[in-house]
Amino acid sequence: MNAPGQIVRQGRKWDQVLDGARTVFMRDGFEGASVDDIVREAGVSKATLYSYFPDKRLLFLEVAKTECRAQSDAAVAQIGETDDLREAMTKAAKRMVRFFMSDVGMQVYRIVVGESQRFPELGREFYETGPAQVREILRDFLQKGIDAGKLKIEDLDLAVDQFPELCKAGLHMPMAIGIRSKPTDDEIDRVVESAVDMFLCRYGV
Repeated sequence: MNAPGQIVRQGRKWDQVLDGARTVFMRDGFEGASVDDIVREAGVSKATLYSYFPDKRLLFLEVAKTECRAQSDAAVAQIGETDDLREAMTKAAKRMVRFFMSDVGMQVYRIVVGESQRFPELGREFYETGPAQVREILRDFLQKGIDAGKLKIEDLDLAVDQFPELCKAGLHMPMAIGIRSKPTDDEIDRVVESAVDMFLCRYGV
């Protein structure tokens, strides 16, 4: 296998491979997923899979980026469903935190952190195509709140970084290092709702 971070080539069975890989990774996780299971689920040959993704990590990260984009798109759609700032922030944050705390979200975080020292381009690519896009969505949302007179934020970049950290407080780090199990929906709701309260107490008008 070649080093992570190299360019993957797209072809007519690209989506077919990704769909099969997503099913297997979601079911078995990164370590438990075998190439044999993926090609069987996708209905392609090993040669086809390897022509797109010479390394299983590349395939896993592509699945994770695709899932991250889907979750962020869904969060944007939820934001657009209401003009209520608190409701929009709460709904979008709960969706994103649930993804961060999911098996796939946590596995990709661990892989990127573990490999980023040897392959800095791996972490950079994932950040730019995943978290950085989510950050821009949040920045645009908060800017609209400022323009509408609902928020007063002097340092928007700082606020954009603060909100996700508040929403993961006490959940992400303990889970990432394996000292706690996956949080329940009630635990996530409690943290996110408190984060929104704190954020709006500081920046709300």
